[in-house]
Amino acid sequence: MTTSTQLLSAVATTDLVKVYGSGDTAVRALDGVTAAFAQAQFTAIMGPSGSGKSTLMHCLAGLDTATAGSVRIGGTELSGLSDKQLTLLRRQRVGFVFQSFNLLPTLTAAQNIRLPLDLAGTRPDQGWWDKVIGSLGLTGRLSHRPAELSGGQQQRVACARALISRPDVVFADEPTGNLDSRSGGEVLDFLRTSVCELGQTVIMVTHDPVAASYSDRVIFLADGRLHSELGSPTPQSVLDHLRQA
Repeated sequence: MTTSTQLLSAVATTDLVKVYGSGDTAVRALDGVTAAFAQAQFTAIMGPSGSGKSTLMHCLAGLDTATAGSVRIGGTELSGLSDKQLTLLRRQRVGFVFQSFNLLPTLTAAQNIRLPLDLAGTRPDQGWWDKVIGSLGLTGRLSHRPAELSGGQQQRVACARALISRPDVVFADEPTGNLDSRSGGEVLDFLRTSVCELGQTVIMVTHDPVAASYSDRVIFLADGRLHSELGSPTPQSVLDHLRQA
């Protein structure tokens, strides 16, 4: 049985505020969000358009700076880091999977996957490489460029790139938004497997109840605030929760 002491936080926020603009045109995108995201757990973030879910992810990942409050990845407080330190943290401790894949078209799948390691000047651990590539079914696709791959295969390459540096946390922003249901299911299966078998921490923004049902927990935002949360979600329970929000 998992205890609260075992569920150590990979990422946490305290009274997180994000304001865009100033004066009469100021928009309070996040309004005092306090949340913790456990290690080796899959958390989905949901909410209506404009609820702050993408802003929350960007602040959690160090892609955007908080106006007030605290964001921590492990024991590192992000607010005190310089731009260079934030860049290094994202490169070494954070993985990203985006809706648009963000693969470089002139590089092969293998080169795209290795890109974070190349930027850091390190080499892949062969055992980990084989495990990630094998889990994603990419062994026969490594010499292909993105244009030679299906959308689902491109997103699996993006997943491998996110995981290859063994980050503390992987952020997935609508990772199935450009995929058909079958390809989307394959990507979600892998994210689920990466948590259960590889011990990965995954935080995913989604609007899709089916995608959210792959997670261990769903947190719901409304008007920049943490509205509620749901454990062990199913597509129906997520839908019911969204209707009640």
